[in-house]
Amino acid sequence: MSNHTTAVMEAESQTYRLPRTVWPEKYEICLTPDLKNFTFDGNETVHVVVEKPTDEIQLNAAELKIDKVVFEGADGAAHEAKISYDETAERAIFKFAKQIPAGKGKLAVKFSGILNDKLHGFYRSTYKNDAGEEKTLATTQFESTDARRAFPCWDEPEHKAVFGVTLIVDEKLTAISNAAVVSEKPSKISGKKEVVFADSIKMSTYLVAFIVGEFVGTEPVFAGSTPIRIWAVPGKERLTKFAQDIAVFSTNFFADYYGIAYPGDKMDLIAIPDFASGAMENLGAITFRETALLVEEKTASHAELERIADVVAHEIAHMWFGDLVTMKWWNGLWLNEAFATFAEMLAVDKWKPNWKRWDSFGVSRATASTVDGLKSTRPIEFPVISPDDAGAMFDVLTYEKGASVLRMLEQYLGADVFRKGVSLYLKKHEYANAETTDLWDGIEEASKEPVRQMMDTWIFNPGYPLISVTPSGNGITLTQQRFFYLAEGADTKQLFHVPIMYKAKTDKGTITKKFIMDKDKMSIELPGKVEWVVVNEGGHGFYRVAYAPELLVKLTENLKELSAIERFNLVNDTWASVLAGHTKAADYLKMIKLFVEEEDKNVWAIIIASLSHMARVIDASERPKLQAFVVKQLTAIMNKLGWSAKPTDNELSGQLRGMVINALGTVGNDKEIQAEAAKVYDKYIKDRTSVDANVAQAVVYVLAYAGDQKRYDQFTEEFKKAATPQDEVRFLFALADFQNPDLAKETMEMTVNGEVRTQNAPYLMQRILGNVVARQEAWEFFQKNWDKFIEQYPQNTIPRMSEGVTYLVDPVIEKQVIEFFKNHKVKQGGKTIDQHLEKLHVAVLFKQREASNIASAIS
Repeated sequence: MSNHTTAVMEAESQTYRLPRTVWPEKYEICLTPDLKNFTFDGNETVHVVVEKPTDEIQLNAAELKIDKVVFEGADGAAHEAKISYDETAERAIFKFAKQIPAGKGKLAVKFSGILNDKLHGFYRSTYKNDAGEEKTLATTQFESTDARRAFPCWDEPEHKAVFGVTLIVDEKLTAISNAAVVSEKPSKISGKKEVVFADSIKMSTYLVAFIVGEFVGTEPVFAGSTPIRIWAVPGKERLTKFAQDIAVFSTNFFADYYGIAYPGDKMDLIAIPDFASGAMENLGAITFRETALLVEEKTASHAELERIADVVAHEIAHMWFGDLVTMKWWNGLWLNEAFATFAEMLAVDKWKPNWKRWDSFGVSRATASTVDGLKSTRPIEFPVISPDDAGAMFDVLTYEKGASVLRMLEQYLGADVFRKGVSLYLKKHEYANAETTDLWDGIEEASKEPVRQMMDTWIFNPGYPLISVTPSGNGITLTQQRFFYLAEGADTKQLFHVPIMYKAKTDKGTITKKFIMDKDKMSIELPGKVEWVVVNEGGHGFYRVAYAPELLVKLTENLKELSAIERFNLVNDTWASVLAGHTKAADYLKMIKLFVEEEDKNVWAIIIASLSHMARVIDASERPKLQAFVVKQLTAIMNKLGWSAKPTDNELSGQLRGMVINALGTVGNDKEIQAEAAKVYDKYIKDRTSVDANVAQAVVYVLAYAGDQKRYDQFTEEFKKAATPQDEVRFLFALADFQNPDLAKETMEMTVNGEVRTQNAPYLMQRILGNVVARQEAWEFFQKNWDKFIEQYPQNTIPRMSEGVTYLVDPVIEKQVIEFFKNHKVKQGGKTIDQHLEKLHVAVLFKQREASNIASAIS
């Protein structure tokens, strides 16, 4: 980046960054929400430090009406301010008639605002109780820059302060905030009560939370001395036990892992009916989408349970990594989210070792590597200027790539050394802010290794390497170059410091070694003649491996010598090579035939995903051939698994069974599977516990794929009357899979007519775009209703909905898509929209290059 570019970015950044003349130390906030008129009134007193005399205070405010501002200095003199606004910068400016003195003071502000329906700031959420009555609650979502919609504040991560909260609410409602309730008494306002909370720890504004409504809480279960409760709207309290179990385990696990006690005085986990993201790590008052917290364990699939365990552990990991120690600015968001993603795996793997969570994390790593192989990718740490830039950072590169490179580092250094370094980092910066270099300082101190030198190549540079492996005498030669799906015109010479871990079988035995590859080419001498070699042993490296043909043949002849994650990487890297044009699709199809007896669900996940992608690009007339290939590929494993659990099953067998049934009934269009699915569904609908939940989930999607109007109406009714959050989304998203264009149109209308919550509608629209028989109609609907999407949906869901355009694999439609997004800029789109467009182009080129070859190869 040039000096000129850096200077321009710094200047632009100052447009959105507050002046450093006044700092908050403590907020005393009192809010009175009105759930009938969707408004709230507020008063706050902010204890501040004035760095030097000034006649102006600037802080953040958006969608607030500020009525009065008075500053009181240490001398007791009161200074009333004139109020003005900079709406572009989301800022309120308080101008005083004369300068206020340096030192400590108090800023008293009276204000009011709206309980919006956009799922950010202080917003309203609605639901129907068991009697069918519509109820309203109020809740918050402040990350990244929306605390300013609830109270005037210094809404930047570095402006940490203590928060003392009082909520005046209807006397029959529950009020929750970050800290424990210290008093609850009748208010001076008739019919209301005043709930006063203890002071919070010193923390950033985006972590403050207020929740008000009719809630039922569990009895507390203690993790050490910390009471942990789950809260839900009445009628759903029966769905809380699973989440409470993982919450208690995670809290104990992380206190031990970090070597630091939980920093709050209690922990509430609250299920919110309308929630734009998965969850939010407000200290002591973690909010969740209902599907990420509430579950009936005996009727939920493994994937649904795994998601809840992951999300709960992720948010609790944040109590230390993010809440106790926080990034200085949003460019360092990865310090919060990557580590919490890494840490959730640690906790869940420890809680449920039979889930083999680190193996299935390979699928998440693969998702990140798909995006990071694009020219339009970005570094993990990336400049952030505006609030929209901050919102765009919540993506697969921050979370999954960030977690992947942390896992790679941990495995290279050793888990205990890595853990010690993390603990040093947290203890040094607790209740404060930190930057990436601070984390490396802690890990370097613990490991005595040049961690910064290695990791800077991964954090501050985009992309990852392709490691090519060729035989060389009694050894192998490795070369690295940056991997691209579209290499033309790209700089592939970027050098990474790659932690190489390899396993080699020679005529002298098997060896396992590791080293840092910091050159573009390195040779390894082995003790004997090579029989086979695995580079990226253990599967934790964030890079791809391409083997010379003779080495690949030897490897595929010895698949049983590879671990499940190593087999997954072999298939995944080969499939990426096909998409990049380096390997023929026919050769890939030949290779996956060697995996017909594979029993690992993650290996099957990538095989099925690749076949699904082929189904999108192959001509409709040739699709029956591909369906027959799919049936042949999966028949052996289906026969082994059967439709119901067996004594030989492990904890993951059910998930694999569901995955195979789903693939056979949809990608394979297997009529026998569809017929059996109908019989199983009839049994399931009478008794939800009579069918394994993994099979039940698959059956729903198979019957949607093969379904008619009658089945569509049945699934619509099941969606509307669902007894659990999982049932609701299961039947809802199945409506997008019906292969009848008229039914697909009905589902499209549901995305804008109010039948579907705005938290779910964008993802339903995304799924419809992937329906091969309706994608042209779906694309037309997408364009026609864009303004409605923008008006109705949470901002952060628009880029995610737009990912559906990557399914529109047609060169004519591709041109339309490019033109559309040229004329319709997406807030919080960041580089994400460019990535969607590039993924579409990769798919179109693949179709043009390989569609006919696929048809020939499977004939």
